[in-house]
Amino acid sequence: MEKRVLGIIFSLLGAVGLVLAGISFMNGRGSTQNVKSVIIYAILGAIFFFAGMGLIKNTKDRPS
Repeated sequence: MEKRVLGIIFSLLGAVGLVLAGISFMNGRGSTQNVKSVIIYAILGAIFFFAGMGLIKNTKDRPS
């Protein structure tokens, strides 16, 4: 059960990171700092999101 909760938290954090990357991309002016922040937010967001989805998918429910 704890792995599923951790998976949900990771998925939410990943989604927030991807949204921040999108917002930063849309509001940016193309400076080097903006490009770096978009890349960092997008990579970390994707890692957290897919790790969370993997935890949710691969965790088996056991009856209590």
